[in-house]
Amino acid sequence: MAVTPHWKIVLPILALALVVTAWAASDDTKVSITPRTKDSIAKSDAAVPRSNIRVNSTLVLIPVTVMTPLGQVVTGLEKEHFRLFEDKAEQKITHFASEDAPLSVGLVFDISGSMGSKLQKSRQAAAQFFKTANPEDEFFLVEFNDRPQLVRPFTPNTEEIQNQLTFTQAKGRTALLDGLYLAMNEMRRARNPRKAILIISDGGDNSSRYTESEIKNAIREADVQVYAIGIFEPLSSRARTGEELAGPGLLSELAEQTGGRHFPVENINELPDIAAKIGIELRNQYVIGYTSSNQERNGKYRHVQVKLNQPRGLPPLRAYWRLGYYAPTQ
Repeated sequence: MAVTPHWKIVLPILALALVVTAWAASDDTKVSITPRTKDSIAKSDAAVPRSNIRVNSTLVLIPVTVMTPLGQVVTGLEKEHFRLFEDKAEQKITHFASEDAPLSVGLVFDISGSMGSKLQKSRQAAAQFFKTANPEDEFFLVEFNDRPQLVRPFTPNTEEIQNQLTFTQAKGRTALLDGLYLAMNEMRRARNPRKAILIISDGGDNSSRYTESEIKNAIREADVQVYAIGIFEPLSSRARTGEELAGPGLLSELAEQTGGRHFPVENINELPDIAAKIGIELRNQYVIGYTSSNQERNGKYRHVQVKLNQPRGLPPLRAYWRLGYYAPTQ
């Protein structure tokens, strides 16, 4: 059920290509807060999807998701509710819009031995995530245990992936980082400019060839947004290995670097609802565009920060965005 404050802002849903059309706000304005609930899943086709930073010769485009403290997606804010900084220097926002465009999504699915009792709920989580798909979306599946495998390359048919997941068996160790690297490599074949990876795993890495540092560097360079569902048993329930203890922090850092989020789960019955929430969140965002005041083409990493001007009548809001991008070199 949507929560509507006493004042309102209307944000029209605009189509957005590489260059965002300017958004004109009306005087009769509305804000809407979209709760991330089961009821909102059915309305996902009317929601706004999210994308990653894109840079051409003059314009930087940054996707931003705004949430309430209760995890509700907020739509309908205006340009004046946002401030944007690059390397601490405030930038002039020249474009402000919503985007409704197809997604290319990779599902990175853990089938290591420790996932045995969690596989069924994890399959259900994937099914709920796919229910939020739009007709022009495309998906691929990477499974990993001792090593990763691209089980299904890009396909618009989510049933193919769900059928494959039906026959998976849990065994072996956990090559999470290698699985993520394989997914980023496959993402180069994506036909949509908006790209996301969803990781479903129950712990840290203990079998990868790629190091944590190598994957973090690759994530910073990739135009891919990472979401993760980490399935963790309570600390009090068993003795956890060093890899398992490091798992939540690793998934959080990988996701937050890209503007995505990590959802730690202790009750596996929550998995389907959380996966559906991620699907809704991917389709509710603002896209802010600016021409950087730094015209150097040095290929260096530039840090981006988004600040909100708190609207009246709403609870304290929080924004999520990709933390930076690499400047062009020519």
